[in-house]
Amino acid sequence: MPEGHTLHRLANLHRRLFARRPVRVSSPQGRFAGSAALLDGEVLTTSEAHGKHLFHRYGADRVVHVHLGLYGTFVERELPAPEPVGQLRMRLVGETHFADLRGPTACELLTGAEARAIRARLGPDPLRRDGDPDRVWQRISRSRSPLATLLMDQAVIAGVGNVYRAELLFRHGLDPRLPGRALDRETWDAMWADLVVLMRDGVRRNRIDTVRPEHDPRRRGERGRVDRHGGEVYVYRRAGMACLVCGTEVRHATHAARNLFWCPTCQPARGGPEG
Repeated sequence: MPEGHTLHRLANLHRRLFARRPVRVSSPQGRFAGSAALLDGEVLTTSEAHGKHLFHRYGADRVVHVHLGLYGTFVERELPAPEPVGQLRMRLVGETHFADLRGPTACELLTGAEARAIRARLGPDPLRRDGDPDRVWQRISRSRSPLATLLMDQAVIAGVGNVYRAELLFRHGLDPRLPGRALDRETWDAMWADLVVLMRDGVRRNRIDTVRPEHDPRRRGERGRVDRHGGEVYVYRRAGMACLVCGTEVRHATHAARNLFWCPTCQPARGGPEG
């Protein structure tokens, strides 16, 4: 599933290509056809992201809400657009480009109030100007749940997925199973600031890079990471490989039905059983 930086990158791109101009909206697949007909020819006011959710705004009270889920993709190209092929949920056509949406978990037309209700259920987003680390801290500091659970809870903090979770915990030397209430405020403030920098870099580069220069294997003449997510990382999907910092074998476990990666030496256990 795309992490939050991907949705912010899409929002920025769609603002640049389509915003403040009339757009043609269609649903070749048919599942969004009624809503598309209402929007066709209207001005796309703006696009924005909150966590893993994308919002296209039309006027004061029409909002297209998109959640890509596991399989959704947006593809943007220059005009002319080819004939639609396959399960194309929504096509957006502007003056110079078009965008095709396939396979999303959600693509729905909402009122402004309904869109605000979705956002109200989400935690603060590190990539938004209104992202409030104090709100996240209030939830984390009172919770017995492990940090690995809390960081993936979109109601606690929006936009963090499995990659950023694993890498953030490694970069701050934290046991993924440490209860939230055992975290100190100074460490949380450093984590939030780090997450803002990492995710902004993800928006800019369209990949997740978390390895500090002094630990980058390419600087030692070794092969860089080869993975569909791109970027150099410390522990994510590196189970059984040597930690880039200490050489210990990176561990893997299943946590809340998701893969968890960590280095037992750099992230020593401080609470909870080993998984």
